[in-house]
Amino acid sequence: MFTDALRAFGQVFEPPFRAILGKSLAFTLAVLLVIWIGLQALFAGYVDLPYPWLDAVLSILTGIGAIFALGFLVAPVTALFAGLFQDDVAEIVERTDYAGEQPGRAMPLGASLASTVKFTGIVILGNLLALVLLLVPGVNLIAFLVVNAYLLGREFFEFAAMRFMPPAEARALRKANSGTVFFGGLVIAGLLAVPLVNLVTPVFATIFMVHVMKRVSSRNRL
Repeated sequence: MFTDALRAFGQVFEPPFRAILGKSLAFTLAVLLVIWIGLQALFAGYVDLPYPWLDAVLSILTGIGAIFALGFLVAPVTALFAGLFQDDVAEIVERTDYAGEQPGRAMPLGASLASTVKFTGIVILGNLLALVLLLVPGVNLIAFLVVNAYLLGREFFEFAAMRFMPPAEARALRKANSGTVFFGGLVIAGLLAVPLVNLVTPVFATIFMVHVMKRVSSRNRL
């Protein structure tokens, strides 16, 4: 598991993945910037204070709040990215690391878009639950890690598997290896919790789960 993780993290910065990583970073930062501007405009438009210094204090507090909000939104943005560039990443991994094996097939556009919307919605709901639990001392970080470990591990693994088998078989493979998939998701969630480094999460998670899926599939064939 950790060998796969280290291998995947190193590959993120290799030449074949750099263009996709650049798209991922630009996409993530653009979405977060739009949200940041929206939050600032929302508070500025609806709150009118009588003193300039209160405006300055509110601006600082809003900025701090926006930072926490953006930290929460990294997971949904990661989910949204997954539906846009996952196949490109997976194809490179399969071609370079598993050249002797049958390559996977990209999901049809309609199914991919539907899956992306569903996945993003589930991640948002899951992280809203985690956000509520952040108010509970001693549970906050654990809640974030557990929720995202389950959601991201499940979706990234099933994506990698569905390039080679029908959705029902991919789910069955994931359930048969639920412990491995959850701990893989925990690695992804751990990376997601690290500021700035979490910007590479979409590319890393895709590469990582392709390796995990290949290892699990190979073990099941023995």
